[in-house]
Amino acid sequence: MTLASLFAKASVPALVSALALAFAGSVSAASLTEGFDTVVPAGWTANNNSQPLGVTGWFQGNPDVFEAYSGDPDSYAGANFNNTAGTGTISNWLIAPTMLFNNGDVVSFYTRTTDAGGIVYPDRLQLRFSAVGGTDVGSLATDVGSFNSLMLSVNPTLVDLYPREWTKFSATISGLAGATTGAVALRYFVTNGGPAGANSDYIGVDDFSITAVPEPSTWALMALGLGAVALRRKRVS
Repeated sequence: MTLASLFAKASVPALVSALALAFAGSVSAASLTEGFDTVVPAGWTANNNSQPLGVTGWFQGNPDVFEAYSGDPDSYAGANFNNTAGTGTISNWLIAPTMLFNNGDVVSFYTRTTDAGGIVYPDRLQLRFSAVGGTDVGSLATDVGSFNSLMLSVNPTLVDLYPREWTKFSATISGLAGATTGAVALRYFVTNGGPAGANSDYIGVDDFSITAVPEPSTWALMALGLGAVALRRKRVS
């Protein structure tokens, strides 16, 4: 008996169930959604390596500055110029849990700064990846530890281009040899920042997500399943 005839004799519900189990077993990728109802979220790690160290780290968003992109008005992660003291370098990390990543996984989030008028104090935010996972970001403001892959930078040259309304940014995991244990991190990174510096003001991050993309074997199973369903429909018509 051929494989096609076996699929033809199977009921469609049974076939769909079997394929669902196959998909679940074949996709081994990261998946995460975080709306920052609590900062720092469970499973995440905050590490402020700013020099000199200021009086704030990552904190619950302040709706008096601006409200969250979604959810309760304060449900976003905030960071500001007080991450360092005087004039210094801000390097404030918010690290997601260690997960299993595959090429094609997509990391996205919304971010913005204040829209208050007056003097502009530019901000910068980086999204970084560690191919070993964990929370090693070094100890100095210039260190990145194992998070040596820069996925994207919002306002990399520290000019007045940080969005003043909630704006979505996305980056795709690539360059992995296969399924890899790793972690992604947000880094509020501003030189010449602080209360006496020329840069750094206030940023928010909301609706952070990691979306897993099926592996090639999953797409093959899906195509096989669709072909089997089509064959079943043809035989009973």
